[in-house]
Amino acid sequence: MAKKPTWVIEKERARRAAATETVWLFGLHAVRDALVNPRREKLRLVVTKNAADRLADAIGAAGIAPEICDPRRFEAPIDPGSVHQGAALEVRPLDWGRLADLCAAGPRARVVLLDRVTDPHNVGAILRSAEVFGAAAVIAPHRHSAPETGALAKTASGALERQPYLRVPNLARAMEDLKDLGFHLIGLDGGAGVTLGQALTGLADTPVGLVLGAEGPGLRQLTRDSCDALARIPAAGGFGSLNVSNAAAVALYAAVEGHNG
Repeated sequence: MAKKPTWVIEKERARRAAATETVWLFGLHAVRDALVNPRREKLRLVVTKNAADRLADAIGAAGIAPEICDPRRFEAPIDPGSVHQGAALEVRPLDWGRLADLCAAGPRARVVLLDRVTDPHNVGAILRSAEVFGAAAVIAPHRHSAPETGALAKTASGALERQPYLRVPNLARAMEDLKDLGFHLIGLDGGAGVTLGQALTGLADTPVGLVLGAEGPGLRQLTRDSCDALARIPAAGGFGSLNVSNAAAVALYAAVEGHNG
């Protein structure tokens, strides 16, 4: 029998690892939303009696047997400093499917791409904004990005269960795939020569991808080169900047409303 190529072996290993990966979500809001999400595979629910009472309808809908624990000795394996509100749920990460299926949503589709944004609180806030503004997906590289965690889910305030968050093997390749689907990709760069409004001119009926980099380093060179245009969010003065989650919210609003700066 011929020996399998290294890349095939690595891909199979990654698939097996993903199949065994689990995440602990915590907090009443995040746990409730996960319990009522039929797409979410739920494995273990640890709650206090008070939390179980407050989540009774969601627990019933999920059909999962809760483990009732003493609030003074919360037994879920999460950070002791987590604000869990007496509820923690072990789940498997969501599978959102293929990029082409998620992003084939018509001429006014909007997506957000994150280049090495690793802070779960920032990504959670971006998912929340993406849901509000109807983005087709938030896309990030599988490595050097924020995975699903309890902290991300809590910041997302339920959006993690409803807003597609697709982590891809290669961001530049995903950008090329989006271009093939008709997307116009705009990278956010504070030093760009045009404003975001100017870059969006004439694109009201064109699918648009907004590409944001990590705070500090910004977009990597390959990511910049893969964009169709670079644009800045104009500031009133010559100082200060928005953090990446605020920039994403402003950019999504501009892209959805079709502002022409």
